[in-house]
Amino acid sequence: MNINNLCRRSFVPMKFTLNLPCMTYSKKETTGVSMVGGALKKKKMGKLGPMAEKKIMPVESDVNKLVNFVCGSNIYKTGEDIKIRPDSEYPGWLWNLHIGPALSLDELEPDSKEYLLKVRKMAMRRNNKLAQLKQF
Repeated sequence: MNINNLCRRSFVPMKFTLNLPCMTYSKKETTGVSMVGGALKKKKMGKLGPMAEKKIMPVESDVNKLVNFVCGSNIYKTGEDIKIRPDSEYPGWLWNLHIGPALSLDELEPDSKEYLLKVRKMAMRRNNKLAQLKQF
């Protein structure tokens, strides 16, 4: 007998298996049904989570109501919208409010609060732009 044959015969491969416990508590829920408050509810899932139901708001078409009331001003379930009063009952400063596009720095008075806030805002934007340009 050859020594190689002896070694081959004496070598017996050992087979073993690992018995790991099957843990199912960390599996994801795949059925789309959840148990909430003891009752089964079906989930509506989108890319970003549960979908919110869209509420359809009625459009007011009554001309008299559109002319005499501020439609949509009542946020409560009961009550009615605010009635529009004559111009003489509103304060005078209301008619002097600037409702157009924002004024430039040249159009504002240098001693006003709006001027100082605008200068501060412009400086913050400039500093943020400069900070983005810095390398690490």
